[in-house]
Order: sequence, then structure tokens, then C-alpha cells
Amino acid sequence: MIGQVRETGKSATLFARALELFPGGVNSPVRAFGSVGGSPLFISHGGGAYVIDADGNRYIDHVLSWGPLVLGHAHPAVVRAIAEAAGHGTSFGAPTTAEIELAELIRSHMPSLERMRMVNSGTEAVMSAIRVARAFAGRAKIVKFAGCYHGHADLLLVQAGSGVATLSLPDSPGVPAPTVADTLIARYNDADSVEALFRANEGAIAAVIVEPVAGNMGLVLPGDTFLSDLRRITSEHGALLVFDEVMTGFRVALGGAQARYGVQPDLTTLGKVIGGGLPVGAFGGRRDIMERVAPAGPVYQAGTLSGNPVAMRAGLATLDELTRDGVQESLERTAAALAATMSDTAQRHGVPLHAVSAGSMFGFSFTDGPATDWDTAALADRGRFTRFFHAMLDGGVYLAPSPFEAAFVSTAHGDVEVDAFATAAAGAFESITA
Repeated sequence: MIGQVRETGKSATLFARALELFPGGVNSPVRAFGSVGGSPLFISHGGGAYVIDADGNRYIDHVLSWGPLVLGHAHPAVVRAIAEAAGHGTSFGAPTTAEIELAELIRSHMPSLERMRMVNSGTEAVMSAIRVARAFAGRAKIVKFAGCYHGHADLLLVQAGSGVATLSLPDSPGVPAPTVADTLIARYNDADSVEALFRANEGAIAAVIVEPVAGNMGLVLPGDTFLSDLRRITSEHGALLVFDEVMTGFRVALGGAQARYGVQPDLTTLGKVIGGGLPVGAFGGRRDIMERVAPAGPVYQAGTLSGNPVAMRAGLATLDELTRDGVQESLERTAAALAATMSDTAQRHGVPLHAVSAGSMFGFSFTDGPATDWDTAALADRGRFTRFFHAMLDGGVYLAPSPFEAAFVSTAHGDVEVDAFATAAAGAFESITA
């Protein structure tokens, strides 16, 4: 229960078993508590805004499966949709009505996705979008931003923020140099750095890919004109603009960051939120670009489980709930309240901290000023974050075990959870300043 002494023995025992089976004891690196120390939580089950670990400790969850659980855990409508779909068969490798219905619903909120392709993960969506962009433009080079993470495809594991930075790994071990030779790096929120790359690589850049709200170096908001500058620059140079909305899609606004900031990309990638948290993704954009994808065109992309009927039905249930009156406004108020709580509590305790929110995402960094790019985000006090993270766990709040990850709220997070977060934060700041 919140505020009580935590038991950790069962999670520690499970971690010891896992170390004999999985590299580092986990199936995804940032879960390992590598940057904060200790054994990761082994989750038993979740409900609403809470998860319960193997030792029976209950936490308010602000990881939410790294973002996609915008309705919280085991939402009745999603569980019902999954059960009903599974009862009719879990996979066919053939078209179903559900994939059409979900695509139509996505396009109604994101009109820039004139055509789209369902895939199985955000990484797959980004990898495929880049392939299509290169084919359409007839060019090889792409531009990404330091600190932006676009999945673990070889060509994008360059200055990728998030788990790579958390674990202090080299940028791309095991990736041959030629694979990333055409990946150019710019500074987030610095349109001039993008202009410079285009001048130095005239006629060679196929696309610019960006997290329109960066969520893998903490939460970093785009400057007032940054996204519109990218739109202008890419258009002037005959390159495509790709928004990686795996994290921000249906999170920062119902229509994603492109709706929030009024900038229309050529291609968009989406992640598990469109499948209710199940393994799913999508990429799409302008019709003339997407018509290059097989079988309509020559750019090959395929997936046996793409458009999986269970995930499609879970996604339909999720997006239906998100369109209800007042839901988006409530999510935004909750995230803003948590960011304000962090700022106010840190100020009372004399701790340098900057906190922001966008839609149902919020984030904070132990820095003297706002993070605007990877260089400023990397100045965060990692030792202070580690102490704060464990103090928040002791207070019954589960945050991502990394100073370079955004936090999330769901429709299940209400006033009770906001108040409990504030209580835990006050205790955590007292602990780290004692």
C-alpha cells in the first residue's frame, strides 16, 4: 500500500532467475534499473491507475507500458474487446473488417494519413517509413536529432537518447559504419543546424525524422517555430518530413502533435496506443508516397501479424473512449497538475528542477533551466534523480527508471492519484535534501 514499507524479496528472487535466462535479466534494456540501481519491479497485475508487484506493493503507475495505456490498466472496454475478438480467432494472416474500421478512425483524427499500413511495433513503423521516404525521394541520406529515439533499427541508433544514454552505451555497437553513414545528426530545436546539413548535402537528403515532442531525453517541447521551420526547410529542398508520433500520437492531442502544433508532415509513425497497448504500430501519409508500398508499388514491406484482429479491436475500443466529451481536457489537466506539483515542491525544497507537460504527457529534469535539446537535457543531475526515483517508489509512485523518459497519465488517474503523487513527492524531496 502507498506509504508503507515495501517488500522487495520476491522481485529480487525473480530477477535472479531472470538473469540466468535473459541478457541483463530483462527483455528490454531500460527495464533493468541499470541507471538507478537495485532490482526491477516484477509486476503481477494492474488495474486502472495502479500496478501491483510480485511482493504485493501497490503503485500509482506513470510508466503505463511506456505510454500506450492511455486508458490505464485492464480498462473494461478494452478487455471486453480483446476477449470478444480472441473468441473469434487470434490471427488469420488475411484482411479483416476491424483493420479498415481502425484505419478510418485514425484518419478521421489525423487526416495527413491518407493511406497507411498496419505493422507490429513502433520500430517497424519507423524502419518502413524511412525505406518508403528514401524510395520516393530517390535519395539515401536522412536527418535525425540528437536525443531522439526512433526504435532500434540499425540506421537510427545514433545519438538516440533514452535507453542508450541511460546505460551509457556507445551509440551503435554492432552496427557497421556504412549502415549509419547516411544518417545525419542535427540539434533538436535548432532549425539552423538542419539548414546547414541541407546546404552541405545538397540534393542528397531524403527526409527529416523528428519526435515532434521529444520524449526520450526527458520531455522536451518544440520551440514556437521549430516544427514549422522543419516543414518549410524540407519543402524547399524536396525532402520529406516524418513525424515519429509513436509516443505523441493520441497523447499530446487526439490528432497527435501535428494537430496540437498545426504542422502537417508527409509521413507519420504510430505505436501501441492505437492497439490499446498490444503489439501494433502503423505508418502512413500522403497518398502519392504510400502508393509506392507493395503491392501497390515496388517498396517491399510485409508482416504476418500486421493488422492482427485482436489488436485492431483493442485499438478501436481505446480510441472510442478517447473521443468521449471532456476526456482530452481531463487528461491534460491531470498532466499539468503533476508537472506543477513537481515544480512547486522542488522550489519549496530549494532543488533545481524544470517540469513541463503536453497533453497527457509530463516530465521533469533536475536542471537549473529548461531542457531544449540533448545537450541541455544531459546536464540533469542523475544522482539526484536516482535518489528521487527510489524515494517515490517508497511513496507508492512508479516512474520510469531513467532520467531521460517522459511520464504519462491515463483516464484512470484522477484527483486521488494527483493528491497521492503530491504527498509522495513532498516526502521524496524531504528525503533527498535531508
